[in-house]
Amino acid sequence: MITIKKVFGGVDVPGKKELSKDCPIEFAGIPGEVVLFLSQHTGAPSNPIVKPKDKVLRGQMIAEPQGTVSAALHAPTSGVIKAIEPRFHPVQARMADAIILQPDGEHVSDESVKPLASDLEDLTPEAIRTIARQMGLVGLGGAAFPTAVKLAPPENKPIDTYLLNGAECEPYLTADQRLMTEEAEKVIFGFRAFMKASGASRGIVCIEDNKPDSIEAMKRAIQPYSEIELAVLTSRYPRGGEKQLIQAVLGREVPPPPGLPLDVGVIVSNVGTAYAMAESILEGLPLIERIVTVTGEGVAKPSNFKALIGTPLSFLIDKAGGFNGTPRKVIMGGPMMGAALRDTNVPIVKGTSGILVFNVDQVVEEPILPCIRCGKCVDVCPMRIQPLWIAAYSERGLMEQAENARAMDCCECGACAFACPAKRPLVQWIKLAKAEITAMRRA
Repeated sequence: MITIKKVFGGVDVPGKKELSKDCPIEFAGIPGEVVLFLSQHTGAPSNPIVKPKDKVLRGQMIAEPQGTVSAALHAPTSGVIKAIEPRFHPVQARMADAIILQPDGEHVSDESVKPLASDLEDLTPEAIRTIARQMGLVGLGGAAFPTAVKLAPPENKPIDTYLLNGAECEPYLTADQRLMTEEAEKVIFGFRAFMKASGASRGIVCIEDNKPDSIEAMKRAIQPYSEIELAVLTSRYPRGGEKQLIQAVLGREVPPPPGLPLDVGVIVSNVGTAYAMAESILEGLPLIERIVTVTGEGVAKPSNFKALIGTPLSFLIDKAGGFNGTPRKVIMGGPMMGAALRDTNVPIVKGTSGILVFNVDQVVEEPILPCIRCGKCVDVCPMRIQPLWIAAYSERGLMEQAENARAMDCCECGACAFACPAKRPLVQWIKLAKAEITAMRRA
């Protein structure tokens, strides 16, 4: 039994997972239009290899990766390419190039969609990395970092332990929970592929204790594999962050940026990414769909959907019974780290884990008060920085001082803003500082 170590910071937040945790995964269906951004991953945008009026099939590559840190893009269903044009990107909050696909409703697969192997013994580590790259796999926990790159650590930084992240500490979201409960064997198959590709000899499945069904399912799935263990963590936000997870499970502290988990001999991947790896190997299916939780008190029937990448949020909300009451705020992601949207006519991307709807009576707009220097934001910050000072520098345009105060170390978890009695938008100011600092470094 793995002993969980104490981790600095964090907050206790209402889970609200009861709304959707018992809702089985169901296929959302095929929308009338699919919008596929060329940039929905960390790194360089993918490069289109189709043109308007081209007919494409499900699983066919329609954009290839540009450079090492990039990801391929595939058609999630069969149809015709309607256009390649700028659309509003819900994560980047700007116009970005996208391939617009008009489905034909047939959902016909490309001939390349076929099993690649049934046993990991048939695949070399290099073959697994190649599959991850060709199938467009990226991290599905939010960062969307290309998986093939993560599976190829530098030779001078050997990996001894691989953590499979099933913590899902964000309130409301239950996509990972349902996936572990319903598809535990496939998740572990993909995890074993990750371990083989990276050279890790030890694997640990990490789940918070508020998911008993998932814990039991994963416990059964890992039983045949002595190299894989289970770590059950107490529920506390943001314990699912990879740096916090490494510290809690292994007692290792990842250095500040540009430090990475591989600097302490660890790789972390989300359970959804492992499932996508299994689908790629066992079914020959690229990353063209993912599990998305559509939930919140503002939704008539909270659900967990298997949705095609590029599906409009409005389509998924309708599939969940539509709005329940008068909606006031729609968030892509969870309430702590998600992004509020100006409308629902935008698509999900590879990193979309949830859609959250709040009604007018749930959204309370409170005045922003002066900072009282209470230090609560410092107490809860898992990165051990001082959010109040970074935010103050950012608010005043003092970006050099913000950088010196370690603004770039912020993981944007939102714990500081949650704890702030003055209701100050600390995360927004820090995110602004990070964007400005990044722009200054590029200049």
